[in-house]
Amino acid sequence: MADKRSKKPAKAVRKPAAAPKPAKPKAATQKPKLLSGGNPQIAKGYGDAPVQAYIAAMPGWKRDAGRQLDALIERTVPGVSKAVKWNSPLYGIENESWFLSFHCFTKYIKIAFFRGSSLHPVPPGASKQKEVRYLDLREDDELDEALFTVWVKQASKLPGVRM
Repeated sequence: MADKRSKKPAKAVRKPAAAPKPAKPKAATQKPKLLSGGNPQIAKGYGDAPVQAYIAAMPGWKRDAGRQLDALIERTVPGVSKAVKWNSPLYGIENESWFLSFHCFTKYIKIAFFRGSSLHPVPPGASKQKEVRYLDLREDDELDEALFTVWVKQASKLPGVRM
């Protein structure tokens, strides 16, 4: 009778480890992921480049509206500071002192004036936050550029919000 304890288990034959696959560089043309409501997911960043990346990633009609908003803000407030935080472009006067932002939703763009209750006339959209007022821009809406630039000019002269 054979002794079971003396029998050694066979060694498993292992294949040599495969060389790691090189990481594929992200294509410059790769589209950012769209979050709920079609809001582009853009990495946090400061300056014009992340804001332009956000605008370029806005879906459909919202892209042209985003370009229009950005151009009006730049023309109204020369040297405006820009950033993308929380997947939304921010506009301000001093670094990290912001007066306006916008955000994509399924059927509209929500423009937030952080000290909007101090603007004249006051933007139409109320907020749970006392000072914030909104302007919703829908596909078939025509932006009143004159009124929007009045609000932007006023907002840029008010104390900004630190975020």
